[in-house]
Amino acid sequence: MFDTYLDADVGNADVLRMFPALNIDGVPDPVEPGDRRRYRTIWISDVHLGTRGCNAAMLLDFLDRTDSDTLYLVGDIIDGWRLKKRFFWPAAHNEVVRRILARARRGTRVVYIPGNHDEMFRQFTGMSFGGVDIRRAAFHTTADGRRLLVTHGDEFDAVMLAHRWLAFVGDTLYGLTMELNRWTNAVRRRLGMPYWSLSKMAKHKVKNAVEFISRYEEVVARAARDRGVDGVVCGHIHTAEFRTIDGVEYWNDGDWVEGCNALVEHADGRMEILHWADEMAARAGAQDSAPGPATITRLRAA
Repeated sequence: MFDTYLDADVGNADVLRMFPALNIDGVPDPVEPGDRRRYRTIWISDVHLGTRGCNAAMLLDFLDRTDSDTLYLVGDIIDGWRLKKRFFWPAAHNEVVRRILARARRGTRVVYIPGNHDEMFRQFTGMSFGGVDIRRAAFHTTADGRRLLVTHGDEFDAVMLAHRWLAFVGDTLYGLTMELNRWTNAVRRRLGMPYWSLSKMAKHKVKNAVEFISRYEEVVARAARDRGVDGVVCGHIHTAEFRTIDGVEYWNDGDWVEGCNALVEHADGRMEILHWADEMAARAGAQDSAPGPATITRLRAA
């Protein structure tokens, strides 16, 4: 299956005309904050640049506070489906692209594995643009020797395979849900409340969604086992997760629309799913509770 998948040539080159912001010439280094967490590897997927649901500001915060030897972009980074209907590309989305290109220029190995929403880039498999290598799938070896298959995961989605038209209908309905999610969080911000995902909550509550996710995870893990690897890293279903299924590690790196997650590998090979909305909320809480200058003076005096 993957022999042809790694080299297949699909996509719509015409969509590329819609991205003048992707010019890689003269991309400056981003402004670097004080301390950055260092990881061996970072995986992110399902950013959906070009949609209003994309949490670009939160992703920029993540990119400004982390670094890695290798960065995998595991599909649906740009939402070509939505951009073909209506062009939407604010400055924050441009900044995400600039941050990624700046990393590649600084020496980070960046591997881009297009998904179904950015399938127009699959026709460039095997090529490199601005230091970003485009692949249909990849194999990653962790620091402790485990071999992982890295793929977006849409090839394991029964709806995508058998009823592509239904996937487009579902995408439209999902877009409406994300618009409601955006307005809900706008109100929460005004009230001083942290980010909360309406659609993530719904998926955990609706029985059919839970069953679909479980079946998807099992199919992906089985394909990885047949491939002779120790595990698989994917995205696609916007549900960050780690499970061991029949001896195979299943990792889903989540998304930057609902959960705002990233998967990271530490220097020793240990892997961890980061929930960045929670980390930002904790950071804000720590800043709010930090003693002011007068309080510090009193503590020292005591």
